[in-house]
Amino acid sequence: MKVTERWHSDRMDRDITLVRWGHYGTPVLLLPTAGGDAEEVERNQLVGHLWPMVEAGRVKVYSCDSAAGQAMMRREGSTDHRRWLFDAYQRAVAEEVVPAIHADSSASPVVVAGASIGAFNSLALLCRFPHLFGAAVCMSGTYSIERFIGGGFTDDFYYASPLHFLPGLEGPQLDTLRSRFVVLATGSGRWEDPGGAWEVAGVLGDKRVPNRVDDWGPSYDHDWPTWWEMLPLYLDDLVP
Repeated sequence: MKVTERWHSDRMDRDITLVRWGHYGTPVLLLPTAGGDAEEVERNQLVGHLWPMVEAGRVKVYSCDSAAGQAMMRREGSTDHRRWLFDAYQRAVAEEVVPAIHADSSASPVVVAGASIGAFNSLALLCRFPHLFGAAVCMSGTYSIERFIGGGFTDDFYYASPLHFLPGLEGPQLDTLRSRFVVLATGSGRWEDPGGAWEVAGVLGDKRVPNRVDDWGPSYDHDWPTWWEMLPLYLDDLVP
């Protein structure tokens, strides 16, 4: 039930891997944390916690490398390069990964989900490409990532960062986004920042984009056991 693809992305000028688990169901794209690869969600048992839904044919799970996050963690190149890569990564997911998912799955649109930097990219993808994604499950999100990248602001990063481009979003893209749904789930335990979820909710609310903040409380840390509990619960509500 596991299939792996790998190709060279001209948009990012690097290889990218896409892994699939399952045969049928709503396509769910899991985006890794900052330095994660496509199999991070399997190694850290998140796929395992979704397995009852996979076996029941309710979801077909996909994951791809966190190329921009990996470059950020390695401090690859200049800060301008790292900011550019977040934009290129999101475009590669929309223009390469999602078509690969569609070629493999007749169901659409895709549900996108992730934790930490994966939540940042999930939110960005839904808001930038609402015609491709039906909902985003953003867990323990880090939504202001400029401090991790360093350097000055760039036009590339403006389009990659929801907190920057959402306030000015108008027209058909916003109209479509208003028919989508964003879950902003967080704990308030160790290493969590619930304030980030509320900041995003305020921006989404100002644009009349449906969203919900769930604070699971101080027993839930910024760690995999938290996301093991969160993701199956939200997907159970979002998919048939």
